[in-house]
Amino acid sequence: MPHLVILYTGNLDAPVAQGGSDIDALCRSLADAMLGVKDEAGKQVFPTGGVRVLAYPAPHFAVADGGAAGRAAGHAADYGFVYLNLRMGRGRSAAVQQLAGQRLEAVAKAHFATQLAHRPIGVTLQIDEGPEVFDAKNSSLHPLFAPKA
Repeated sequence: MPHLVILYTGNLDAPVAQGGSDIDALCRSLADAMLGVKDEAGKQVFPTGGVRVLAYPAPHFAVADGGAAGRAAGHAADYGFVYLNLRMGRGRSAAVQQLAGQRLEAVAKAHFATQLAHRPIGVTLQIDEGPEVFDAKNSSLHPLFAPKA
């Protein structure tokens, strides 16, 4: 944990010049933003080895009225939609949760600025927190980022 999962309409995999998006770049930018979040004491909030950003296109989707209002308004592209869901374990303060949300929202808004200005698209970010009813972790990643003694 934390895991940021992105679900998006497959039409956003089109080239940027055709109204699409560079989702790989979005994932990296979001991961970097997560790594930069600090708590009230200046400590990194999300452990480097635990940060995951995963994106999944939906090849089949229906958004709103299917594009009728957008076409009537002169938009050539179908509607796009992006849902970002950050799942984090319990124990972080409300201020840290808000800061993380604001940082991630800023990255998403900047990334999709062109699409938001030129095509009908929705971008939603939600953050969820435990309680977990079962939580098993098996990883050989974390030792890579542990301080060396």
